[in-house]
Amino acid sequence: MQARRTTKLLIVDDHPVVISGCRAAFSRDRSVQVISASNEQEGIEAWCRHRPDVSVLDINLPDLSGFELLRKIRKTDSVAKVIMFSESKDPAFIIRAVEVGASGFVCKGEDTQTLVEAVRTVAEGATFISPQLIRSATFTTAKIRAHPARQLSSRQLEILRLLGKGRKIDQIAGALNLSYKTVANTTTMLKTKVGAQSHADLVRIAVEFHIT
Repeated sequence: MQARRTTKLLIVDDHPVVISGCRAAFSRDRSVQVISASNEQEGIEAWCRHRPDVSVLDINLPDLSGFELLRKIRKTDSVAKVIMFSESKDPAFIIRAVEVGASGFVCKGEDTQTLVEAVRTVAEGATFISPQLIRSATFTTAKIRAHPARQLSSRQLEILRLLGKGRKIDQIAGALNLSYKTVANTTTMLKTKVGAQSHADLVRIAVEFHIT
């Protein structure tokens, strides 16, 4: 019998317990090689070094978000297979993940077998969103439309997320390799898009909608 081809799996998450749980979930399958990273910078370096078959990215990483990491990966490889991993079940984030090129979305609160199934499905070239999350997205159309994430581009969403973490405009510009003027102009545009009157309002909105 022909041996099953090894699947290289990259997990990017800043919580060691989550990494350990993911490793344990695949420990019985010797055909899966698990590689891990704890932040966006380590994640892109690991992805470039190992070129994994599937990557699982936490949305809320400590530096730049999983969405920004996904953007960088897709810029290098437009057909890279990526699953977004999040504590949030908000349908707006599921739709945003699909729009920016994710092949799947799994909630951290689900059984680890769901993640195993998602990785296997995506590795085979299909897409995967757990049935529970699909039902949630189907029956909350109004909520999706009202969510700021639905109105913003990936770059705008990332800037709003960093504002919500208390980052200053110059810090955001440095992190995203943008000019100060670009980030300042985007911040002004964000106020119009989400109905904020001030910088503090943007921070509040980011926190209230769990964008941070």
